[in-house]
Amino acid sequence: MPSYEQLKEILDPATTALLTVECQRGVVGPESALPALAEQARSSGALDNVARLVAGAHRRGVQVLHAVAERRPDGRGAGRNARLFRAAERLPVRQLQGTSAVRVAPPIEVADEDLVVRRLHGLSPLAGTDVDALLRNLGRRTLLVTGVSANVAIPNAVFDAVNLGYTAVVPADAIAGVPADYTPAMVRNTLALVATITGTREILDVWE
Repeated sequence: MPSYEQLKEILDPATTALLTVECQRGVVGPESALPALAEQARSSGALDNVARLVAGAHRRGVQVLHAVAERRPDGRGAGRNARLFRAAERLPVRQLQGTSAVRVAPPIEVADEDLVVRRLHGLSPLAGTDVDALLRNLGRRTLLVTGVSANVAIPNAVFDAVNLGYTAVVPADAIAGVPADYTPAMVRNTLALVATITGTREILDVWE
């Protein structure tokens, strides 16, 4: 774990952005299309920790971005080149534009100054979206990655951030995946190789 002084340097509010990944009602809410993932995000405390980090970011003026995955009702533009995409078409809850499923889920609060970035295709919150351009325009060099899932979108976001030249920071207690023991193994054996791994309390201590 990095020291307080190291985190303080990395997480300068003027150059840091907080990204929430797929923390939407249709993914982590009570009527999730992926109930096992939603249960893990809530029971592990990960979703509450995302909310705590978002609130802390708002207090300190850290830019918050919410990455939301959605589909058009007609499916136009969506990929079918992965099992995950084809399975999503058959789920009882679909992440359709304009529905409650693609709204950011409580207890996370969305402030007026937050940016909501929606994507219609792919696995990554960064690749093929406006996130990179927005971060550069805002002068942000550190990306704090939170949310779901540790199976797909979180590692995708971290790898893309690093490849684009950002310093990636992952609070291990503010991400979730399934099964429960997969997330710590993935953090330890994969994300720790490319990102700064820390915790919610440590980040809030630096900001407060």
